[in-house]
Amino acid sequence: MHVFEELQERGLLAQLTDEQEIKELVNGGGATFYIGFDPTADSLHVGHFMALCLMKRLQMAGNKPIALVGGGTGMIGDPTGRSDLRQVMTVETIEHNCDCFRRQMSRFIEFGDGDHQDGTNKAIMVNNADWLLNLNYMEFIRDIGPCFSVNNMLRAECYKQRMEKGLTFLEFNYMLLQSYDFLMLYEKYGCQMQFGGDDQWSNMLGGTELIRKKLGKDAYAMTITLLLNCEGKKMGKTAKGAVWLDPDKTTPYDFYQYWRNVDDADVMKCLKMLTFLPIEEIREVEKWEDSRINEKKEILARELTTLVHGEEEAKKAEAGAKALFAGGGNAADVPSVTLSDADFGEDGTIGLLSLLVKAGLTPSNSEARRAVEQGGVVFGEDKVTDVKAVYTRDAFAGDGVILRRGKKNFKRVQVN
Repeated sequence: MHVFEELQERGLLAQLTDEQEIKELVNGGGATFYIGFDPTADSLHVGHFMALCLMKRLQMAGNKPIALVGGGTGMIGDPTGRSDLRQVMTVETIEHNCDCFRRQMSRFIEFGDGDHQDGTNKAIMVNNADWLLNLNYMEFIRDIGPCFSVNNMLRAECYKQRMEKGLTFLEFNYMLLQSYDFLMLYEKYGCQMQFGGDDQWSNMLGGTELIRKKLGKDAYAMTITLLLNCEGKKMGKTAKGAVWLDPDKTTPYDFYQYWRNVDDADVMKCLKMLTFLPIEEIREVEKWEDSRINEKKEILARELTTLVHGEEEAKKAEAGAKALFAGGGNAADVPSVTLSDADFGEDGTIGLLSLLVKAGLTPSNSEARRAVEQGGVVFGEDKVTDVKAVYTRDAFAGDGVILRRGKKNFKRVQVN
């Protein structure tokens, strides 16, 4: 099966400008394509997963990826899907975030030495700050502005939410700048395709039209399906926030647990869209009885944790989960938190609410209080219902104690 047909079967394709041309290019390994990433944090997250997997699949088929980081557009911020104005970042912060992105992307795609003309399909990372930050505004608006209709721009989905609360002229420039990126990548690197999330369709069409108007050349755009759960909400969010690819932000265990606990209705979709299991194997798994749903979830969690964090971390996360849920495995693999002397008060104790926050099981004392009052907190083997409960260092002696919130959130609490 060719890569385009596999993308179709996995349910990844959403909108395409020229299906036959795109199909021939990617199946023949002749595409140089780019996907943009806004460096709004120092880690990629599950929301980027689809794009990273697409880059990997296309590179495996011989196509050449360009990872475009928005060091320039990041100074403005993409209004897509936003009801508020994004915070403007410093140049230093953007550069740091871009460096972090490349390290994480290297787990998915193979980067070259920076020479795009090396005859291989190795990926390169490009920062649009290289051409955007030194633009002469008068020359840019005179050269690029006439190619865009304000009427058409105002109909674009990416602006609708912001229009309700007030779209700034700063944000209104974003479509022109993203389109200009495509033009620059076409001229500098022969990049004839842009891929991205389905919510970027209007911006991507702007780029193909700009290339046609300025160069008289054909360029193509394709969007991939957004990763939504069975309720239509974007996946990758928990009560504690985003599910990050950086192990310091989301531990491999918590990452594993996120996928292990997805809704039953989302398991097969995630196996198809995100894993690199052969499609034939996925078809067989799809035939399993409903009683084997937990096996499906374990496969999903193991495959994705291996992809992001490596096989060793995936095995440790799985062992830790089994130690808690099934009574097997190695309990030492359960993620832990270590208390210091400073965590204990002058009387040598730490309160239960503070302990839950310190362990990362609740984001605040009020959430911790609610969890206790609802009977969802277990300290060791004992359910705790007293919000004023306190513990001394002796309670965590030896290998520590397992602190639980609900059925799916655990931490081993130790003292140094």
